[in-house]
Parts: sequence; structure tokens; C-alpha cells
Amino acid sequence: MNWEMLAAIGQIAAVCIGIPSIIYLAVQIREQTKERHQSAVNALTVQWGDLTKALHDSSEFSAIFLRGLQSFDDLDAVSKVRFSAFFNRFFKNFQAMYFSHRDGVLSAPLWGEIERRMSDFIAYPGLQQWWKTRKHWHTEEFGHVVDAIIAKGEKPTAYSAYDLKKTVLPKDS
Repeated sequence: MNWEMLAAIGQIAAVCIGIPSIIYLAVQIREQTKERHQSAVNALTVQWGDLTKALHDSSEFSAIFLRGLQSFDDLDAVSKVRFSAFFNRFFKNFQAMYFSHRDGVLSAPLWGEIERRMSDFIAYPGLQQWWKTRKHWHTEEFGHVVDAIIAKGEKPTAYSAYDLKKTVLPKDS
């Protein structure tokens, strides 16, 4: 055997060992990417649950929420602060979901579900009034997403079965 033959055998051995290693590495990277995406979606889901907890834990805040959807401008100062604080977190959560979708972490069907939920809330005049006062708290790119939803001019129907005009704050005990 000469050196050229040994070199050729070495190259063949390297290919036989190297290709499966590259395939294994690619599979591992793909699995890690799936796990990271799922972890991100789970984190967004937990944040969403924590956020909406305020609605079912406080009848007082639920009343502010429903009245504010009708007219942010008609809320008293304290209710405006509470409504604003809630919807700032709400929209920051939506913004995170939007960027997760844009970056390929959140799938199109999941983003579609979120966008429909956003559309339901944004259709209400009170939320549109609030958005005008707080739009600058969000990224310009996300602002365009919200503005595009508002421009569709959809009718507010998420709470159409509720008599929102009769929403009052519960009396303190």
C-alpha cells in the first residue's frame, strides 16, 4: 500500500463517519428548535392566562372593563388608570405574540386565533379611544397591525349578548 491509497481509505472512512454525524447533528438542532418554539408558545399562554385572571377574579374590574370598552373617555380617572394598565399589558402580550409569529415561532393557525381575538376587542369604541392615547407605548410595526385592524371597521360583537349599558360597579360591602 502506498500513501495515496492510505489517504483515499482515510477519506472514505471520514465520509462514512462524518455524514451520519452531520445528519445526527441536524436532527438534534431541529428537535431543539421545536422545543424552543413550544416553550415560547407555552410562556405566551401562561402570560395570557395570568393577564385574563384579573377579569374573573374581580367583579369590580370586570365592570370597568366592560364600561371601558364602550367608552374609555367616559370612565372616571381611577377606572381609566386600571383600564389602561390592563390593556397596556394586554397589548404588550399581543405584541409579543405578533413578533413571535413574524419570527416563525408562532404558527399561522395560532396567530390567526390571536388576531381574531384582537379584532374582537379592538372593534369596541372605548378600546379605540384608549389606543389613540397609548399607541406610542408600542412599537411602530405593531401599531400598524392594530391600525389595520381598526381600519377594517368591524362591528363590536364579542360582548353583543351582554347589556353593556347597564354595567355598573358593584357596591362595596
